[in-house]
Amino acid sequence: MASTSASSAAKADQPVAIVCVGMAGSGKTTFMQQINAHLHGKKEPPYVINLDPAVTHSPFESNIDIRDSVNYKEVMKQYNLGPNGGILTSLNLFATKVDQVLGLLEKRTAPKPDDPTHTPIKHILVDTPGQIEVFVWSASGQILLESLASSFPTVIAYIIDTPRTSSTSTFMSNMLYACSILYKTKLPMILVFNKSDVKDPAFAKEWMTDYDAFQAALQEDETNNAFGGAEGSGDGMGSGSGYMGSLLNSMSLMLEEFYAHLNVVGVSSLYGTGIDEFFAAVQEKAEEFKRDYQPELERRREEREENKKKARERELNKMMKGMSMGDAAGDVTVGDVNDKEAPEPLSTDEESSDEEYGDDPNDEYDREGLQARYAAAMQGEDDSVLADASFAKYLHSQR
Repeated sequence: MASTSASSAAKADQPVAIVCVGMAGSGKTTFMQQINAHLHGKKEPPYVINLDPAVTHSPFESNIDIRDSVNYKEVMKQYNLGPNGGILTSLNLFATKVDQVLGLLEKRTAPKPDDPTHTPIKHILVDTPGQIEVFVWSASGQILLESLASSFPTVIAYIIDTPRTSSTSTFMSNMLYACSILYKTKLPMILVFNKSDVKDPAFAKEWMTDYDAFQAALQEDETNNAFGGAEGSGDGMGSGSGYMGSLLNSMSLMLEEFYAHLNVVGVSSLYGTGIDEFFAAVQEKAEEFKRDYQPELERRREEREENKKKARERELNKMMKGMSMGDAAGDVTVGDVNDKEAPEPLSTDEESSDEEYGDDPNDEYDREGLQARYAAAMQGEDDSVLADASFAKYLHSQR
């Protein structure tokens, strides 16, 4: 009972991993700097991981930095790659060391009851490349995310450039991108509307909760020809705006359920406003991860292990069937090798087929039996045919 309570307490004290993703120019690195400084100010220093191999200057110190393991410029040079290919290849190379990363994280986050000066880590911050598709849609990104989520509650923070999302079309583009990331990663997500000091994100929150407000904004954009259609139609709208308005209207209806599962916060990475609200949302999503996502991750992990186990059994059975086993090897069974269940007893048909060939079914395949059947099959053939039976002589005789 004591060990169970200690285990549950350790699970409750697990640090939360915050993976920051966002398009280039959204202020993701500045946001990372702000939340890092906020946690240091609260005397709760986080564990920081940098996964951007192309960054030349980082405003915060990283505990694990991909640049210490992979030389981005050297990767581009050796593999003859461009910037995006270099980032992707660098991530692929770094993903081969994911077990070492997890080992360092588990060692650093493990409680130390005998050390009263030890400060437990409550947050793991992960910075990702600005080329968001390189991380989210790559195999290496999936490996890193799934490995992290298998050990710690993991939350995706999707950073949005608020001033660039003021129109209905760009807003909907960001929402669709966020939706794709949510269903690709299958992890809890927080929408972080950054640069609130430049543009108040209240309009975005209203559009996500009030369908009529989004419809009014959509109508205004159509009237102002915000979608870039050809003018001169006489109705005050471009020729393509009707189609665009209908498309955005349909997508807003589709995303209504998607909005219900998101936390939305507005922050200013420059001044630090909204950071407390962000960490409150992180705590809420961490509880959601433990409640809804972790059981699913464990189920998928058990399913993968079961599939691997079955695949090993099938390969072993194929190998054993392909081997010609004599009497000496007859005592060794699959159950002895793999510690599996004993093989099923033979059916009645299989027993009767064995009786036709005597006690040992391998007698059918002994040397004398093969020679006798071969001689019987060749009875009546001319001796010259037997003499010229080799393939080389046969080809020579056909010339």
